[in-house]
Amino acid sequence: MPQHYYSNQPESQHNRKMIEERLRGQNYRFISDAGVFSKNGVDYGSKVMVEAMDIPIGSSVLDVGCGYGPIGFAAARLAQDGHVTMVDVNSRAVALAKENAQLNGIANVSILESDLFTSVEGQQFDVIVTNPPIRAGKETVHSIFVQAYEHLRIGGALWVVIQKKQGAPSAKAKLQSLFQVVEEITRDKGYHIFKATKNQE
Repeated sequence: MPQHYYSNQPESQHNRKMIEERLRGQNYRFISDAGVFSKNGVDYGSKVMVEAMDIPIGSSVLDVGCGYGPIGFAAARLAQDGHVTMVDVNSRAVALAKENAQLNGIANVSILESDLFTSVEGQQFDVIVTNPPIRAGKETVHSIFVQAYEHLRIGGALWVVIQKKQGAPSAKAKLQSLFQVVEEITRDKGYHIFKATKNQE
């Protein structure tokens, strides 16, 4: 069976490298490796998301499919005295994210191995952010939207980045079927940033 970045235990040979990135005016260093998403540098979609997302100070945030950490860490710095829970099914990505949190001096995060929301059952958040695993299929992506609604507090928002060619129109339609308010915050080079707000149970 071919190995993907959304595999639980990547079998590809290790190829660790250091990446330096500037996100939302802050400098970061990330250790990356083979078998994880966007191993050669933070992908453009994540960069667009980080620039666009609104993370209130003190908020409780969930990053679904955190990879080696860029969106979750940016959210943690924006939340300041809030807290970010970061989850990924890929055990190698989770280990890297934990290492990178220490490398960047980010303490207000919890990083968990989790098949989507399994490790945060029963918890609710003010904000959920996701750069969803498109290659896992539309069913998986739409499942993230459904479960995100259940895990948001009233007034909370789901932020999603998705490319037009990878299903942005159908993603927006699915979000509109679940959430009371769906806004397209920005688009850049084919990447769409959606903010979906939950205003009722």
